[in-house]
Amino acid sequence: MERLGRYPAATTVIAHVSDTHLLSGGAPLGGADTVAALAQTAAQLERLGASLDVIVVTGDVADLGEADAYARARAELDPLARATGAELVWVMGNHDERAAFRLGLLDEAPGGAPLDDPVHRVADVDGLRIIALDTTVPGYHHGELDARSLDWLARVLAEPAPRGTIIAMHHAPIATPLALMDVLELRGQDELAEVVRGRDVRLFLGGHLHYATHGAFAGIPVSVAGATAYTMDLSAPPRELVGIDGGRSFSLLHLFDGAFSASVVPLGPFDVVTSFGEGYLAELEAMAPAERLERFSRKPPT
Repeated sequence: MERLGRYPAATTVIAHVSDTHLLSGGAPLGGADTVAALAQTAAQLERLGASLDVIVVTGDVADLGEADAYARARAELDPLARATGAELVWVMGNHDERAAFRLGLLDEAPGGAPLDDPVHRVADVDGLRIIALDTTVPGYHHGELDARSLDWLARVLAEPAPRGTIIAMHHAPIATPLALMDVLELRGQDELAEVVRGRDVRLFLGGHLHYATHGAFAGIPVSVAGATAYTMDLSAPPRELVGIDGGRSFSLLHLFDGAFSASVVPLGPFDVVTSFGEGYLAELEAMAPAERLERFSRKPPT
């Protein structure tokens, strides 16, 4: 396919989904239908077809760590991964339970790694390394990286990956305007910064906040996906924490050589206001550059 602008096609397309908060039996969460929201997410992502390379789910897959909740998550996302050929990466969240997470999502049977150990994993996608880093603290909702986890991360990062590294973690190392969420932030951030500086880390992916946001940590971009379960209302009074049944989203990351873009995708369905289809794009591709500008860029006379 001919490119119509200065940028080449993305080398990797990542769907970043977070905070599905499923309950056993498909029960609603505070009145919100989290099962339908995840199904809608999968339906929208399926449209991308083979262009989708990775699906990263940054935690709080289940709200109470129930086995049936993990089974429901897999029932939606496993078929999507098979249909698109995408790698599926699961990341622990503070609402998840390590033993059930390992058994339900990773098929790790008893007898392997201790089921209550941190769930750190590494995936390789055509030379792009994706690290699922477990920031959870059993029995608590805040995040922490202890010396053992930081040592593990340092060992992994000691060998550069051909196309660099993405670290996916639930508790993103980023500031939030939600004062009450500060209590539940990631601890050990100074030590994490020391580990990642000078390494090949291109990007952090996070969740936990229930709204999409972006920033930087230790000079590395951070992209936080909004939740599919419910959304925190940042227009609420500064000292209040308000979750709303709306504004759900996931993110799409397009990686290029030496660059990336992060886009927030609202969870529909919505009425279509305007649309240019594949036929129109094919028409533009067949034109010379100057003709394209006249066809698509020139404003109609008033």
